[in-house]
Amino acid sequence: METKEILYKLRTDKGLSQDALAAKVFVTRQAVSRWETGETIPNTETLKLLSDLYDVSINTLLGSPRELICQCCGMPLEDKTMSREKDGSLNDSYCKWCYSDGRFMYSDMDELINVCVMNMKSPDRSDAEIRAYLKETLPKLDYWKRYEQLSDGGEFELYKKQLIDEINALNIEGMPKVEKLYALVGSYVNLEYRLPSGDAVQFLDNGTTYLGAQLECKFGGDRCFGVVAGMDFILVSTYEENGYAPELVLYKKR
Repeated sequence: METKEILYKLRTDKGLSQDALAAKVFVTRQAVSRWETGETIPNTETLKLLSDLYDVSINTLLGSPRELICQCCGMPLEDKTMSREKDGSLNDSYCKWCYSDGRFMYSDMDELINVCVMNMKSPDRSDAEIRAYLKETLPKLDYWKRYEQLSDGGEFELYKKQLIDEINALNIEGMPKVEKLYALVGSYVNLEYRLPSGDAVQFLDNGTTYLGAQLECKFGGDRCFGVVAGMDFILVSTYEENGYAPELVLYKKR
C-alpha cells in the first residue's frame, strides 16, 4: 500500500476522525486530509507521533520502502519483532531479542552465534554452514562494527553474572546450576499457572524481554526447569515439552 492508504487505514481502524487525529498530532484537519489524498506526507516529527499513536514503525507508515534487518543478529524486522526503547517507542534498528528497554542483550558475538544456530536449525543447512554464515555476516552489522561505541563497557554482563549468582543461591532441588542467561520475549515464556483455587494466572508481560534459561532436571524424567528473571523478580517453574502442564516452583521479588 502507498503511504496515503496506510495512513487512512490506520486512522479509520483506530476509529478516529480527521479532526480527532489532527488534535492528537498537533496539525490541522486539512493537513490530515492532504496526507490521505497523497498531496503531502507528514514531516519527521509528526511521523514519530503517528508511530507512537499507532504502535507501528515509521518504515511501515511510509509503505516499507526499506528492508529492515536487526543490526545485531541480522534477523529481518517487522513491527511485531522490533525492539523498544525505555519509553516504549519502536527502534527499527534491532529486534526485541537483541535490544530491550534501551539495553543491548549481547556483548559476546560467539554467544549470539550459538543462540542463532539453535534457532536457525534447518534440514537444508548444517550447523557448521549456519555458523560460517553468521561469522561472515555479523561483523558487517552496525552494532558489531560500532561495538566499542554502542556497548555499555561490560555493565550488563556484570548484571547477568549477579543474577546468575542469585538464581543459583536459591538451591532448588533437582535444578542444575545456571551458567548462562538468554534474552527471552515474554510472549514465548508467559506460561499460565493453575492456582490451588482453580484460577489460572500469568506473571509476565508478553511484550517485555526477560533473561532466562531452560534446564534439564538432574533426576531425569520428562519435565525440565524454566528460569525467567527481570529487574525485580526471579521466576522458576517446571513443565513438559513445549511448556505443557507448567507448575510454578518459585516467584521471588529481588
